[in-house]
Amino acid sequence: MLSHGDLVAFLPTTDPGRAETFFGGVLGLTLLEASPFALLFDAGGTPLRVTPVEEIRPADYTVLGWQVADVTATVESLAARGVAFARFDGLAQDALGIWDAPGGARVAWFRDPDHNLLSVTQPAPPSPASQP
Repeated sequence: MLSHGDLVAFLPTTDPGRAETFFGGVLGLTLLEASPFALLFDAGGTPLRVTPVEEIRPADYTVLGWQVADVTATVESLAARGVAFARFDGLAQDALGIWDAPGGARVAWFRDPDHNLLSVTQPAPPSPASQP
């Protein structure tokens, strides 16, 4: 039923101006529209609606993430723009905060100004058995 529909991502914010600075200025997303109801960004072809709310109860889990070709370069670039990467007890993260998942993916987490947990992930390389 929805397999042919386009996905729209949503995040809450208590401060749209601060969210616009973070998502547009720091993360580099293009702002497509700003209204009293939402900020609409282009997140690599997926619409991201950042919606004003009175209060946020941030989740302890990832609510939005990006798949990237080079997680190290992405983390270094974001860190240079002031993004702080999260560290979690029980995960062996490197000096940049990147965790090597057992399946080969590499993941780093950070929070937006409203403390929503976001991530960047470099997928695992293809296994030799899956290559022609």
